[in-house]
Amino acid sequence: MQDLPNLILVGPMGAGKSTIGRLLAAELSRDFLDSDHEIQARCGADIPWIFDVEGEEGFRLREVQMIEDLTAREGVVLATGGGAVLREQNRRRLRERGSVIYLFTTVEQQLKRVAKDRNRPLLQRPDREQVLREMFELRDPLYRATADIVVRTDRRSPRAVVNEIVRRVQRLVDPLQAKA
Repeated sequence: MQDLPNLILVGPMGAGKSTIGRLLAAELSRDFLDSDHEIQARCGADIPWIFDVEGEEGFRLREVQMIEDLTAREGVVLATGGGAVLREQNRRRLRERGSVIYLFTTVEQQLKRVAKDRNRPLLQRPDREQVLREMFELRDPLYRATADIVVRTDRRSPRAVVNEIVRRVQRLVDPLQAKA
């Protein structure tokens, strides 16, 4: 599976991009990158601080540059932030530089997974469910338009999701071998 392109995970917060990305990278003996973590490392500040000081727009500008930099690497598994698909420039770059996998999950599952997480600036409001539903309505079509593969993650183990991704990506790369 060394001839696989970059594998790029997109999806909403709480879909499991970081967890599944780490497992997938280990399974394929690849480097794992997380665009949000890389932004924090480069800035020396966490995402809530960046949002407080620069606003969402400032964060999104940093994200564009980070997507550009990280997708230029080869043979990696990249987990993107949930809002990375909001910019056409990012969607185009993701499609050009790898196979994009949309990790789909329901809003209900997101609520369970991010219930105690205080590191998500867009959810620091009492109406979390409404915020997640509005983000889903806006972003789901963008994730789908960007993705080569859609994989459900709700009520599934990360290992089961990784196994499905490996099978489906192999079919993308070598459809004849997948039928053998």
